[in-house]
Amino acid sequence: MGNSKSSAMSKEILEDLKMHTKFSENELSQWYENFQKTCPTGRITPQEFETIYGRFFPESDAKTYSQHVFRSFDTNDDGTLDFKEYIIALHMTSSGRMERRLEWAFSLFDVDKNGYITKSEVAEICHALFKLIPKEEQDKLPADESTPEKRAEKLWSCFDKKDNERLAEGEFIQGVLENENALRLIQCASMK
Repeated sequence: MGNSKSSAMSKEILEDLKMHTKFSENELSQWYENFQKTCPTGRITPQEFETIYGRFFPESDAKTYSQHVFRSFDTNDDGTLDFKEYIIALHMTSSGRMERRLEWAFSLFDVDKNGYITKSEVAEICHALFKLIPKEEQDKLPADESTPEKRAEKLWSCFDKKDNERLAEGEFIQGVLENENALRLIQCASMK
């Protein structure tokens, strides 16, 4: 019968991805072929993801942030990313509607995956984000964003929450949509 490991994507996964992403069948097939070449096991480990992610930030320390991104993409919590998780994550972070991208951002900040964000989780992600900003760009940041702690404090203040309160997903999305500062602060790009 030939090769026991199928190199073709299942019709079920293909149809599901066509329905939930903007990618065409041809694009998905090409992505799948490249994924299989890069990850012959059909899964990306956290270490492989860290290496791939680090290529996007060659002048920065992407390790911590990539670990958080990986956690948010690993929707079934099995410690790896399969092709479907990878494509849905790619779609949500690059081409999805703003609300979908903010749903993903919420999952990134919800470090303990309990459905809420706390100030300490905001601080943890801000520390990881800050490491992505090259040193020369950090030096150009406004005084109230010049450290991860200040950036976290400024972001948390956008949501009008006390230090010991928590933020639900809807509040997070609404707060970011209504505040350009919050949108800028949850991204790794520095203010130009």
